Amino acid sequence: MCIQIGAKLPAFSVSATSNINLTESDLNGHYTVIYFYPKDSTPGCTTEGLDFTELYPQFNALNTTIYGASMDTMKRHDNFKTKKGFPFELISDVDGQFSALFQVYQTKKNFGIEYMGIVRSTFLFNPNGELIHEWRKVKVKGHAQEVLETIQSHQQMTQ
Repeated sequence: MCIQIGAKLPAFSVSATSNINLTESDLNGHYTVIYFYPKDSTPGCTTEGLDFTELYPQFNALNTTIYGASMDTMKRHDNFKTKKGFPFELISDVDGQFSALFQVYQTKKNFGIEYMGIVRSTFLFNPNGELIHEWRKVKVKGHAQEVLETIQSHQQMTQ
């Protein structure tokens, strides 16, 4: 099952940094960005997190909550978040069940070798908890800015 544009997430419960247990009801009342990335402390994933961090005040001003998600352990997430100063929480999806809702855990290929991993993807939910935009196979450069601009456009259309 994969969530479709206009739909809400089915019931879920995942652990995030700051001892948070995130559920589908936590997506209500504000815009929510959930970005999936392959692995903590790698160059692309660090850059992506820092890009969202740099724009965090603008996201916050637009009533938007950000979550990063990967299959790393909570200990790795805590270290990564602290070391890089991320102002948002990181979701630990060690068993891959949360990633499965979005179909982001897929076969990847690097230097001719196939393996399973998270395909960098981002999902945007409106204040009703409905998926309104998705980005798959994300390129890091300029992505956080594009997400911010999408929220700005959506807010202008709904006013």
